[in-house]
Amino acid sequence: MIIKNMFTEDIDRKINGVVKVEQDESAILVQELDEYVITKELKKHFIDFFRNYGASFEENVSDIGVWISGFFGSGKSHFLKMLSYLLENKEVQGVRTVERFRKKFEDDPAAFLPIERVTRGETHTILFNIDVQSSGHKNETAVLRVFAKMFYHYLGYYGEDLKVAKLEQFIEKQGKTAAFRQAFEEKNGASWLDARDSFVFYEDDVVSTLMDILGMSRGAAENWFNGTETVELSIAKLVSEIKEHVEAQPSDYRLLFMMDEVGQYVGDDRSLLLNLQSLVETIGAECHGKVWVVCTGQEAIDEVIKTRENEFSRIQARFKTRLSLSSASADEVIQKRILRKTPTAQETLETLYRQNDSVLKNIFSFTEAVQDIRGYADAAEFARTFPFVPYQFILMQKVFAEIRKHGNSGKHLSGGERSMLSGFQEAAQRIEDRSENTLAPFHLFYDTVHTFLDSSIRRVIERAERAAEAGHGLEIQDTAILKLLYLVRYVDDVKANLDNLVILMADQINLDKIAMREQIAASLERLLTQNYIGRAGDVYSFLTDEEQDIQRDIYRNTAVDTASIVSKIGSILFGDIYTARKYRYDGRYDFPIDTMVDRIAVGTPTGGMKLRVLTVATDAADKSDLQLIAESVGQAVIVLADTPYYQTLENVMKVQKYVRQKNMTQLPPSVQNIIRTHQEEARKHETEARAELIRAIENAAFYVDGEHLPLKTGDAKDRINQALEYLVAHVYSDLPLIRRNADSEADIAAILSGTEQTLFDMSANSDAAARVEEYLEIQHVKKLRTSMLDIQSRYKGIPYGWKELDIACVVAQLIHDQKVTVKYGGSTIQPNDPKLPPMLHKKSEIGSTIVAKRQTVSRTKIREVRDLLRDYFEVMDVPEDEDGLIRYITERFAEEKERYETLLARYTGHKYPDKLLVTSAAETMRELLSHAKDNTALIDFVIKKQDDLCDLKENVQNVASFFQNQRPLFDEAVRYEEALQHDLDYIAKDPEAEQALNTIRLIIRIPDSGRFHYERLPELNDLLARVHARHDAMLEKKRQELGHIIEDCLEEIRAKATDEIKAQTILQQEEAYFARKKEYIAGLEGLTIMDGQMPNLWLRKDEAISRIEDLQRETAAQDEEQTPSDTADKKPKKIIKTVLRLQLFPARTVTTEADIDDYVEHIRRRMKKTLEGCDGIRLD
Repeated sequence: MIIKNMFTEDIDRKINGVVKVEQDESAILVQELDEYVITKELKKHFIDFFRNYGASFEENVSDIGVWISGFFGSGKSHFLKMLSYLLENKEVQGVRTVERFRKKFEDDPAAFLPIERVTRGETHTILFNIDVQSSGHKNETAVLRVFAKMFYHYLGYYGEDLKVAKLEQFIEKQGKTAAFRQAFEEKNGASWLDARDSFVFYEDDVVSTLMDILGMSRGAAENWFNGTETVELSIAKLVSEIKEHVEAQPSDYRLLFMMDEVGQYVGDDRSLLLNLQSLVETIGAECHGKVWVVCTGQEAIDEVIKTRENEFSRIQARFKTRLSLSSASADEVIQKRILRKTPTAQETLETLYRQNDSVLKNIFSFTEAVQDIRGYADAAEFARTFPFVPYQFILMQKVFAEIRKHGNSGKHLSGGERSMLSGFQEAAQRIEDRSENTLAPFHLFYDTVHTFLDSSIRRVIERAERAAEAGHGLEIQDTAILKLLYLVRYVDDVKANLDNLVILMADQINLDKIAMREQIAASLERLLTQNYIGRAGDVYSFLTDEEQDIQRDIYRNTAVDTASIVSKIGSILFGDIYTARKYRYDGRYDFPIDTMVDRIAVGTPTGGMKLRVLTVATDAADKSDLQLIAESVGQAVIVLADTPYYQTLENVMKVQKYVRQKNMTQLPPSVQNIIRTHQEEARKHETEARAELIRAIENAAFYVDGEHLPLKTGDAKDRINQALEYLVAHVYSDLPLIRRNADSEADIAAILSGTEQTLFDMSANSDAAARVEEYLEIQHVKKLRTSMLDIQSRYKGIPYGWKELDIACVVAQLIHDQKVTVKYGGSTIQPNDPKLPPMLHKKSEIGSTIVAKRQTVSRTKIREVRDLLRDYFEVMDVPEDEDGLIRYITERFAEEKERYETLLARYTGHKYPDKLLVTSAAETMRELLSHAKDNTALIDFVIKKQDDLCDLKENVQNVASFFQNQRPLFDEAVRYEEALQHDLDYIAKDPEAEQALNTIRLIIRIPDSGRFHYERLPELNDLLARVHARHDAMLEKKRQELGHIIEDCLEEIRAKATDEIKAQTILQQEEAYFARKKEYIAGLEGLTIMDGQMPNLWLRKDEAISRIEDLQRETAAQDEEQTPSDTADKKPKKIIKTVLRLQLFPARTVTTEADIDDYVEHIRRRMKKTLEGCDGIRLD
């Protein structure tokens, strides 16, 4: 049976494959209505719509939005048009639409009742494609403008130009429409309806008609015509007009705006979404369910606004009725409209399937495809879909969607020039003359879409067809492969690898897959050679001319060196797949790994275990079994299995290098897009390369320490770990010497202090300690300096592999057993030093920590030093072991040093005896302790200086006793001797006092050399008492003398003062002054100071008398002025000369009476001479 005879309906009949909402031809409408298939899904959508729509006849509703969604070709436009026919209940060729649909609901008459009920009233629909009807710039009011255009068009106005439409509306309201049209036609010769689309060319006729019919002035008419009279459009105004229109109709009148392709038109444009939301919301609020808005879109309303759910939440509420058409519905429509079989064909096909069940399942076994990309489920499905395969219905939907995004030119595809229905019909027609063993290969669908593809795509196919026909590098069947590769180019659900391409090209039930595979592989190679297609790994892809040029530049003209590819492999292997830089062994040990790919190191070498990976870049000669066994000694070698990872990564790196070499911003947008596509593919391929590398490891050959390991289980990471475990066990052969591990630094401190006795004893890690001791002995013999860093590095490495803390504990045990010494910064570190534990393992310390085999001090010297220390410190318990003795010496002499330094500090600001002695003692202690860095040097120094040490201790003992008992007396003597310095002349007049003072000076004097006589310090008590007594007597005598002078001065002042009030005031002031002076003198302790008070007393007395005399003279002068007398009797004013007494009384020493007479005579002569030329002398 040939295919064309299998169908119930003629496969060659004309079918309107794509429903356009604008189509209205009678014959097309009849076919659309009669052949419209109502699937179970569509029936549910009809019921949902009419249930919600019918509610508006019973109550006021505001949720008047309907959103119909479905992929391209799913039939949503057809569904929208059928709704329109049903709602208007149009009569087509004498039969109303409701009656045509009644037959489609014969199996469920109850579901048809709501449809019949709501279609009894008067319903008008405004059905349009919003993208087609949109004109001008798509700005924020674009949706509103299309609504207005279609509404005015529905009313009979010229909606294309709102200015004209508003004029017509105004004329209609004036009732002058017929008059206006007649007047215009009389002036113009053409009817207004025919001429209004080009009214701008008929200014005179339009202006004249406006003046005649509407009575407008010429100026007003011309202003309207020239556009100075603007037309304002708003949502509120338009909805108000719509409301006015529907309220003027019967109560059961309904108006529906039915817009196709709204989802695509609005897209993700925020302003258009807001415009739509506001319009639908206002219609719902104002028109109370009499006006509905029905929209279609490829995405559900939730998807359209998903990025702005908060902002557009109201639009979801308004589109309460949401109908989604799935792929199943489209499949069912295709199968019922064009693929429905006759009973005979149905039986034949089902029998054919049962005979070839296993063959068909084998043919349609896709690799790396999603689950719904499949073959036949059973005989019924085979008969239902024949000559097509179930996967083709799914795949074609995705092809249509992706081509719409990537491969169409203009609006042909979105406008619906081709559909799923026409695609399957045309494909079936191409094989209609073949037998029932024929299947439709997927490439047949190319002819359905090729007419609306971009020319760059068609040009490639056409060039390939010409080349195949001429035999220029291609064969005829190659073009079918090329078409197929284009169809699946953007579809991710099935990879275009060789296995899947064989399935997609299947055209016979009894297909020889092996032969077909060979043919397709040959075709692919020819297409690759001629650069029509590209390949990434095992996936092939279609290329446009521009893509071919770029691919050629990338993959043929861009070179990447092998080393770079190997390095990239290394970064993926050890930066992503196996990231550990250390291998944990036995749950306790972390062994560093040095990794290498081929001959290139990955990461910084650490000296740890070597793990080497060999790629396909390594010569086969270097990967022979014998050579790998030899090379793997002491390391692990992985020979990767041969998977496409290398070529895939090479292509990835070529793309990356090509992009780096190009200035992307300067390239044309089309080239940028192609390169970006290669970049996206490169990113995918890099992920694929990682998977291929994992597979290469899982199937790799492992060679470890000279053996070929047969690893058979585990993933890539597990297999590497198995190899490393084997390597550790063989390479780190001395690891078992550590039988017990340390946990923390506290274990080191415990060993050093001797509190941990079980960690490194003979049953634990004594073998490890012996191994380290042997190493240090060898280093000593070679006279090589050994740091803790050297020890750590040696025993962490091969063949030991010990942990840092364990190595530190081994060395700590040797220190405790006095088998090694530790120095840091040149100083020997004692076992009890709290800084020692970190010095043995901290990275910041081990480089400066020097460990050496211990050189012990002789027992004779130890005995001699112990005897000295017993005598020196007057103790019996002195340690016998070297470390204990050294620790005792350093601790005790450090105390001595501190004691001497404390004594030395007491000299600060004072002059005490034997400062040099104490300084010398402190210096000696410091010198002694400076040898603490070397045990031998310290012991030798103590022996050498033992006499000096004992002498210093004895001598300093006097100093200590002085500061403890005698310093206060010494300080008192020094202070008193200093206080008497001004009274020495007076002391000299008293021989007993002078002798006692000289003795005090002798005792407290500190000699520049020789010893200080501490034993004489007690004499100071008696000597100080004698000097005090003699000096105090002199002071008392001097106080009495000054007391008499004060009394004499006061007597003279009293005698001079009279009873006058002013003189008495001066007297009182002077008495108070001299009283204070007497108290002051009573407190003075210096004879010289007291003598200095005498001139002051006399001077004060003279000044007081002088003031009194001045007062007396002033009083006498005033009396004379008050006594009347003749002018002649007035006495002249006396001239009194003021002379300093020091001028008349020079300093001189007199010893005899004759000296006195001479001195007095001298004064007499000078006073006489001074008196010359004046009436008197005033002595100041």
